[in-house]
Amino acid sequence: MNFTPEIFLALPALLIAMTFHEYAHAWAADRLGDPSPRMRGRLTLNPIAHIDPIGFIMLVLFKFGWAKPVEVNPFNFDNREKGMAWVSLAGPAMNLLLGFVATVFYIPLLMKTGRTALTSLLEWILLYNVYFAVFNLIPIPPLDGSKLLFFILPRGTVYRYLDTVGQYGFLILILAVSTGLVSNTIGSIADSILYLYQRFVFILLGFR
Repeated sequence: MNFTPEIFLALPALLIAMTFHEYAHAWAADRLGDPSPRMRGRLTLNPIAHIDPIGFIMLVLFKFGWAKPVEVNPFNFDNREKGMAWVSLAGPAMNLLLGFVATVFYIPLLMKTGRTALTSLLEWILLYNVYFAVFNLIPIPPLDGSKLLFFILPRGTVYRYLDTVGQYGFLILILAVSTGLVSNTIGSIADSILYLYQRFVFILLGFR
């Protein structure tokens, strides 16, 4: 992130993406019967409850960071594995929803007023949320995508994968980010999502 006046719009957008992502995890866990996030004060949209200071600074400076993980007790779920998968899916799903909502407001405003502080903020919200969603869907522990494997693979296979790869997950992610592998991969996927959002909003506005 470049330290220009634009940062005063980018940082609030970043906080929104991270806060809503973690809140969605907490909300999903609470709805599925686990009171742990509520008891730990995570069922809130207050950014202070969700932001890890070091992880946030790393994200701003190096585009690789983290928020405070929402701790859940999967034994409170009717189905431990599916419960963890749904809780994990909630974060990226929330980001995709926020990205779409931002697009619905961003495009008409941009067409009407041109580039303003508000449209720039909406653009940052759109970008951060879509990229957050795609990045977190990577199936490498501790990212959310690794838990989504419970939807498609036998639980024994997933547990073995999490135990084995989980030991090196953080290192794998650092290497993948530093070599550009992550940015190249998620960039193309995120661009496709952004294009679909744009086309859908144009259709809603009556353009073809």
